[in-house]
Amino acid sequence: MRIRFTLQLIVCFCFFLNASAQEFTLKGVTSKKNTPERVGQVMIKDLKTNATIMSDDLGWFTIKTNVGDTLLFSKEKYTPQKIEVLNNSDMPVYLQPQIVLAEVRITGQTKRQEVNEIMGDYRKQGTFYNGKPPITSFVTNPLTGIYELFGKTPNRAKRFAQFSQGEIEQAEVNRRYNVAFVRQVTKLSTDTLAQRFMNYYTPTFEDLKGWNDYDLIKHTQKSFEYYNSSSEKDKLELLNSPTFIKSDSSKLSKPGSH
Repeated sequence: MRIRFTLQLIVCFCFFLNASAQEFTLKGVTSKKNTPERVGQVMIKDLKTNATIMSDDLGWFTIKTNVGDTLLFSKEKYTPQKIEVLNNSDMPVYLQPQIVLAEVRITGQTKRQEVNEIMGDYRKQGTFYNGKPPITSFVTNPLTGIYELFGKTPNRAKRFAQFSQGEIEQAEVNRRYNVAFVRQVTKLSTDTLAQRFMNYYTPTFEDLKGWNDYDLIKHTQKSFEYYNSSSEKDKLELLNSPTFIKSDSSKLSKPGSH
């Protein structure tokens, strides 16, 4: 009697395992994360069986799978996503768009090239140390050392060198962090809204020196989350508006110009 009961339990257990592993048709839909927008033509692959299908233009899909299998959803310009099949209920899938940085093409003179050209003009006028002569210059060539220290042109060169360094740094900030970049990362709808956020948060040149592009994206997103959740945006903009947010001057003055 006991043996018969044990056999019945084994049969029931095997039946349960077979039922749980039974293949079924899973239905679902792929959408863009945080929006009602559907994402069509998504590649869907069962990583256990290697069965692969494509969602239709409206994002709907059906695939034969099993509970416990893992499905991989992938589409160009979206982050690939893996989801485990937990049951046979319809599966909504939300895909995160990838942030693709626009290629930056630099044409004409860069700010540094422009600065070097102007400093070359100063050197043609007899300035060799940008207004900062080393001590040894007073020994090897005392007249040059005195001229560099007290002459009008060397002093102009010194002031220009100090100013131009700030211009070079600001040009680098403007190149990497600008309205187009902010709108792409934050999804703000207008340039005006993006500029208002930039009044609240703009990284420094020192920040950018230690960040790659995706570090910059991460810090921008984190700052925007705080800014966007605040009910006092005007106060935040006034409180945190950095002094280094300024327009990138198109041309630097050449020696002798006013």
